[in-house]
Amino acid sequence: MDIKDTLGLVIMGLVSLCLIGLAIPLLMGKGTWLIAGYNTMDSEEKKLYDGPALARFTGKILLPIGLATLPYGVGLFCFGLEWLTWLYLAIVIGLSVFAVIYCNTGNRFRK
Repeated sequence: MDIKDTLGLVIMGLVSLCLIGLAIPLLMGKGTWLIAGYNTMDSEEKKLYDGPALARFTGKILLPIGLATLPYGVGLFCFGLEWLTWLYLAIVIGLSVFAVIYCNTGNRFRK
């Protein structure tokens, strides 16, 4: 493993820790200011939505992405498993598409 692989692994580890660190307060129903779109609403519009439920859902999406990031980095930089890029991409895109569809159908987070 050369210096580029080591640096890549360190960066992937930091990204993974940041994503997990952001997911933890969201899972507790706090940190709604982290959610794009919700944080730009005025207070009257925010009253129409269940902010803590939306934060918990966002945390549930962010946590598996954060947990998948570190094994992806280890597999890619330590073992050279380039196919993990496609698996990681499928996980991130799949969870993102699911989240967008789930949030925007059925008025799930409206009060």
